[in-house]
Amino acid sequence: MRINTPIAPSIARSDETYRGIVDQYRPDLAFYESTYRDLHRNPELSQQEKRTSSIAADHLKAIGYCVYERIGGYGLIGVLKNGHGPTVLLRADMDALPVRENTGLDYASKRKMIDSNGTEVPVMHACGHDVHVSCLMGAAKLLHGAKSKWRGTLICLFQPAEEFVSGAQAMVDDGLYSKFGIPKPDVVLGQHVFCIYKAGTVALSPGPVLAAVDALKIRVFGKGGHGSMPDICIDPIVIASHIVVRLQTIVSRELQPGKVGVITCGKFQAGTASNIIPNYADLELTIRSYDTTVQKQLLDAIKRTVRAECNASRSPQDPVIESSAHAPATVNDVDQTGVLKTSFSTYFEENASAMEPLPGSEDFSVLARAINVPSIFWMLGGCDPVKWDEAKRSGKIGEIPINHSAEFAPVIEPTLRTGVDALAVAALTFLG
Repeated sequence: MRINTPIAPSIARSDETYRGIVDQYRPDLAFYESTYRDLHRNPELSQQEKRTSSIAADHLKAIGYCVYERIGGYGLIGVLKNGHGPTVLLRADMDALPVRENTGLDYASKRKMIDSNGTEVPVMHACGHDVHVSCLMGAAKLLHGAKSKWRGTLICLFQPAEEFVSGAQAMVDDGLYSKFGIPKPDVVLGQHVFCIYKAGTVALSPGPVLAAVDALKIRVFGKGGHGSMPDICIDPIVIASHIVVRLQTIVSRELQPGKVGVITCGKFQAGTASNIIPNYADLELTIRSYDTTVQKQLLDAIKRTVRAECNASRSPQDPVIESSAHAPATVNDVDQTGVLKTSFSTYFEENASAMEPLPGSEDFSVLARAINVPSIFWMLGGCDPVKWDEAKRSGKIGEIPINHSAEFAPVIEPTLRTGVDALAVAALTFLG
């Protein structure tokens, strides 16, 4: 998705630099640092982000935004209309993960919640969405204060259920672009904290930056019985085990060299006791790819392999294969990314770099694809600069705790300041 002509950078409006505007209107970050600690201490699972949503909504209302809540669950938008000009959407996600925190921070989460399966689980902001919310709240305040420096409409969107890769589509389906009488955005912008990058830095590149994700739930059937008599049973654990191993040959033996694909079995569940052969076994897979051709090839090969293994093992009925999640690849618009890259290079100087495509996935781009407008997504560094420099010197960058780890702990500053500034500079780049 690309518009024909890049939106003119806002710096053409006047002789003021981005740095001058941001430095003048950046709010006191102590409040947002405190908000971050509070959000980190009180995470909420996907589709349960009631408190987080309320914190963001109350802040936007207090500083003068028109706020619309409960969009696609606990999603919300804050809208600031400021004369005629482009419409820019800034997005942050809000949900946390079922992870038991092991950071040792004095504001670490000790919270438990009931998940969508009815199970009590520990909860942690192990993917930095608390950073994203705090940064967007700060940027909303900055841009409201700087209204005399831009024209157009600013939309600050706080999204639920990113970890289910369903929240963006839920907001679209619930009338995000049709219910509220707001102009459709000309560009959709977002960021993600990542600790393989040093805090105080941003990373941005055109083209594919995050993979598409597909999740499959698979049930294979056997014939249960006593564990001592496998000859008169059909063991679904053996069938499923063959499937898991065989799936690993799809990428290595069927995918064209140079193409990128990942197939991971993250859940294998079967049986109730050591001496009982069960009637079925369940697998859950995640599949990653960067283009639709590879995506289709992987999915077709998985289904073929599962069915063939079941047939080879005399499974008494066809396997059940269900899609449980899907999100498209995140592909940065080439033209608009070039415009923003110039702004970031000017503002962040040596702290702005290119990013390599990552196999992680996001539903961010759904917000842009739904209305066929360009989107741009960048990485925000989160690793303590001293620790990052030491890891770099010792060749241990790969040992830094990353997203979804129980030890994931972005340093508060300069991460928040950089995230606030990056969102503000990006918005100012495309507003009138």
